[in-house]
Amino acid sequence: MVDDADLVYLRRCVDLAREALDDGNAPFGSLLVGDGRVLAEAKNGEGGGDPTRHPELELVHWAIAQLAPAERATTTVYTSGEHCPMCSAAHAWAGLGRIVYASSAAQLTEWLDEMGIPPAPVRALSINVVAPGIPTSGPAPQLAGALRELHRLHRRPHD
Repeated sequence: MVDDADLVYLRRCVDLAREALDDGNAPFGSLLVGDGRVLAEAKNGEGGGDPTRHPELELVHWAIAQLAPAERATTTVYTSGEHCPMCSAAHAWAGLGRIVYASSAAQLTEWLDEMGIPPAPVRALSINVVAPGIPTSGPAPQLAGALRELHRLHRRPHD
């Protein structure tokens, strides 16, 4: 369940997703939170040519470099969209804690289908299908409209 404290962080993720879109990337943004404070934040960077530059993966790399395994286990990743299989696996291998997402993989799949966008090259799976031991919360219905609109703007045909 997503609570009011989670929504504060998720709203920042939506802001980061908007920044990613403004930078020419798909609209995704994420935070790594530990001890009640934001440790790191990242936004999608795949528009530069590297399709693996997902914000969740960037946070995994940051956490491995900066935190001991015991510290990583107590963190929470907040993210605008549920992790893809690549990011779910990396999160589990790095030993990070809880994941809270604003929109689900199922929602994104439905939105893109409604927009006539072909599916991604990797099947959209829920986090717990890929990494069953990770506690998760989401989606946050309060943010669905804003996120759907960001994805619509990203996929809009250019004039």
